[in-house]
Amino acid sequence: MSPAPKKRPRQYWLLKTEPHTFSIDDLRCAPKQTTPWDGVRNYQARNILRDAMAVGDGVLIYHSCAKPLAIVGRAEVTSPSYPDPSQFDPQSPYFDGAATEQKPRWFARDITFKEAFTRPILRDLLAQMPECADLMLLRRGSRLSVQPVPDHAWGLILALSGG
Repeated sequence: MSPAPKKRPRQYWLLKTEPHTFSIDDLRCAPKQTTPWDGVRNYQARNILRDAMAVGDGVLIYHSCAKPLAIVGRAEVTSPSYPDPSQFDPQSPYFDGAATEQKPRWFARDITFKEAFTRPILRDLLAQMPECADLMLLRRGSRLSVQPVPDHAWGLILALSGG
């Protein structure tokens, strides 16, 4: 009898969004509080969505291009990866003429709202905390829209949020 496959430990991610385009409130108000995380057009972020994330992983929602810059809530990954439908839609700003149904280039996953933080976690606060020094979010020039979050930072951020 072969041993049962090892269960992958839960991982954590930060997803950046511009609140004037899609905010934590938009996620909260989405049907079933679930939405596809689509429109990602960076290969490194695409690879994370496609290969590294898993159903059940935790997600922090970060409002970028906003004042203040802050982590505003959390969600959960609730679907396997699938081809991002917007790449095939000529009317979409995310259309990619090189993508085909047989060879999609871009992927999405569904995420489901868990909570909006009553106290957003300001980027400036995290930058002052030595425990968060390894957050990709705080690296100079880091613009990646899908980022890993270390376990210890996830716990700290939830504690700071009052959650």
